[in-house]
Amino acid sequence: MTITWQDFEKVEIRVGTITKVEDFPQAKKPAYKLWIDLGPEVGVKASSAQITVHYTKESLVGKQVICVTNFPPRQIGPFMSEVLTTGFADESGAIVLAQPGLKVPNGAKLC
Repeated sequence: MTITWQDFEKVEIRVGTITKVEDFPQAKKPAYKLWIDLGPEVGVKASSAQITVHYTKESLVGKQVICVTNFPPRQIGPFMSEVLTTGFADESGAIVLAQPGLKVPNGAKLC
């Protein structure tokens, strides 16, 4: 399926830094609750992410991640996920986070 440039521009993809991580035992699949600083324009947003195979809570704090910030919030059990944290499935289906190769300002938009 081909999309137009205007379609792509509708998706707001920004970088942010994970500031806090908690276990999410109520999730159907193993997941963490993340709080991500997406810069002054967006602020700190919450996200649920099924990334427990490759990452510990401690290894995630301070890591920059790529998020879709203009989806509507989604209720996941008792938790409201405000942004989609992006990643790719490895050979076994476990998620590997999408990240910038170098540090960039929180809130920077994908261009």
